[in-house]
Amino acid sequence: MITESAIDKAVKDLFQNIEFQAEPTGLYDPLRYMVSIGGKRIRPRLCLTTYGIYAQEFTPSVLQPAAGLEVFHTFTLIHDDIMDRSPLRRGHDTVWKKWNEDTAILSGDVMCIDAYKRVAQAPAAVLPQVLELFSRTAAQVCDGQQLDMDFEQCGMVPMDAYMKMIGLKTGELIACAAQMGALIAGADAHNQQCLYDYGYELGLAFQVADDYLDAYGDQKVFGKPIGGDILNEKKSWLTVKAKELGAKGLEEALAAPAVTEGQKQDKIDRVMDIYEGVGIAKAAREAIGRLSGSAIEKASAASMDASGFEALKNFADSLVGRAK
Repeated sequence: MITESAIDKAVKDLFQNIEFQAEPTGLYDPLRYMVSIGGKRIRPRLCLTTYGIYAQEFTPSVLQPAAGLEVFHTFTLIHDDIMDRSPLRRGHDTVWKKWNEDTAILSGDVMCIDAYKRVAQAPAAVLPQVLELFSRTAAQVCDGQQLDMDFEQCGMVPMDAYMKMIGLKTGELIACAAQMGALIAGADAHNQQCLYDYGYELGLAFQVADDYLDAYGDQKVFGKPIGGDILNEKKSWLTVKAKELGAKGLEEALAAPAVTEGQKQDKIDRVMDIYEGVGIAKAAREAIGRLSGSAIEKASAASMDASGFEALKNFADSLVGRAK
């Protein structure tokens, strides 16, 4: 079992020392910029956590694939920010805002390629399985993003459709990270599946928490403007649940103009009042707790010692605890 402190150090060292091609700088500087502005490193941290349950030391054959998961996730953020017109990411200008859209598209493309190069450094004995897992996951993330965009063009969507979308867009990559670490460490198929299921449920909890914090979080902590989902008329867990609970006037409030700063604030206030009327904040916190509890239950079916199970519980709490 590898300790949490050793995992923390490995993740810190990995991203302090990560390297990308030097030239052309216009292509690779955005990659260095995105890595430099940080993040929770959820996916590599989870990959190394599940690896550490079944292995005793880190080697490049797990460290580089773990880094590849974060690089891939960062690629999706670069492109998501273009599609969402988001000006801030982790409290900093997004790539398309700091450079331009063309640069953001191309730098995102090369970041995806870089992610594959890192994942391909997995041990030869499991490389086919690792690449199959990662490739399937990468396609599922794109499926989820398309569904997310499709939802913007239609009326309110049912909760099961929303949960399917976030499962693809968010849950699958976190599940992939959990399984990949165990796979590289040599865990059997049963344990891999249990950890995949843990990651998937935790990913759902994380996305609901992200939606919740977009409306109820602190911008300094959340790293991007509060109310962004409302201004962009996104189908978030909050809007879907509010409609399910019989909220009146929600679609009209979301469709209100938001050009000036005053209009933006009025729109956010109107929607938040509707949320308050149907108890959305409480409902979201309950859903987050239910999903994270389900993740722990899935993990409990895997064969591991008590310290490994405790590490997974701690990881889940660190991921969604601030929104429960």
